[in-house]
Amino acid sequence: MDPALCIAIIVFCIITSAYFAATETAFTTFNRIRVKNLAEKGNKNAALTLKLEEKYDTVLSTILIANNIVNILASSVGTILFVEILKGGRLAGWSSVISTAALTVIILTFGEISPKTVAKKMPEKFAMFSAPLLNVLVYVFIPLSFLFGQIQNLLSKIFKSGGDEGITEEELISIVEEAEEDGGIDEDEGTLIRSAIEFNDLDVGDILTPRIDIIAVSKEASREEISEKFRESGFSRLPVYEGGLDNIVGVIFYKDFFTRDFVEVSEVTKPVIYVAKTQKINDLLRELQQGQRHLAVVLDEYGSTAGIVTLEDILEQIVGDIWDEHDEKIEEIKKVSDTEYIVSGMASISKLFDELDVDEETEAQTVNGWTMSVLEKLPEVGDSFSHGGLEVEVIKTDGRRIEDLRVRDLREFSTDED
Repeated sequence: MDPALCIAIIVFCIITSAYFAATETAFTTFNRIRVKNLAEKGNKNAALTLKLEEKYDTVLSTILIANNIVNILASSVGTILFVEILKGGRLAGWSSVISTAALTVIILTFGEISPKTVAKKMPEKFAMFSAPLLNVLVYVFIPLSFLFGQIQNLLSKIFKSGGDEGITEEELISIVEEAEEDGGIDEDEGTLIRSAIEFNDLDVGDILTPRIDIIAVSKEASREEISEKFRESGFSRLPVYEGGLDNIVGVIFYKDFFTRDFVEVSEVTKPVIYVAKTQKINDLLRELQQGQRHLAVVLDEYGSTAGIVTLEDILEQIVGDIWDEHDEKIEEIKKVSDTEYIVSGMASISKLFDELDVDEETEAQTVNGWTMSVLEKLPEVGDSFSHGGLEVEVIKTDGRRIEDLRVRDLREFSTDED
């Protein structure tokens, strides 16, 4: 065979091999959402790419079959070329070995590694570029693809996968974190997405306003007393109880109270929903929406009032704190230095552990509850304890609960000392 023709065939095979290698990488790594957006804007190649991606197993079979054909052809023609070139020389007996070594290096460098590296940097562009030709080859190799597909099905039945193929919550959060690192989304967007993902994991008991903090009015209260309660609290709605907080019978809205004429408080009292502490907040949100309610009374296992939850409390779990002109903005975890924090007793213990990167499970929901469980008594100013490298000191209390405590993180310091 003419050496020039051999070289031309080898070059063609290397270019084709590079195309298939890059296409395989592109179809494995491209961002489906980006391509879908381009398809919706009228990009025909993007639409074709999505169509091919839906039958990925067939596409992959086509790529692998075609790639192996051109690589084998390149090796065969390379052997013929080197036999012809080295004919009659000292290395004539080594022509096959030299051909194999040379073609292996060339194919790996220019037909596999380099094109895959390029395709990985711009998978969407290359997937759309290669889609038209790949679509033709899919139909050309239908018989072989079908044959290998049947073999694949047989192997799948023999080696059954016991794992769940669906994406898990942890994997989804990892994707969000990677998108943040890559700059695809900013930190605020990442926080919002993570909050939405973790939303279903929260119970009503995780977000309720505890009984001790409930500001409510008696069903027998006068207009003046209720008006004063609205003015002092700044709230737009007040729970109404009959006999005591364990019997909350409804809620009064500020607008109804001050704009309607009435004789009895019950005339402007709207019903509330009663829920258990263990109910998921996504279920409660749906219940509040369907019932057009803004407040739910949370009951403990004995049927007593454990606290209340508002629609705003639930929404804050997704979008963060919602402040209005009457709210006193409280910084629950204030960082004083790299190792010292001032923490509100009502702060979420899971939020504190996340801030300090503490991997620990506790049944307590607030810092106050966690501190009492460790101290095994009602906290007093000056009480302190050490726990897992943290030094905790109670610095302010309000009756039977903690208002503020100081937390020093000595873990890194202790490690350095060791």
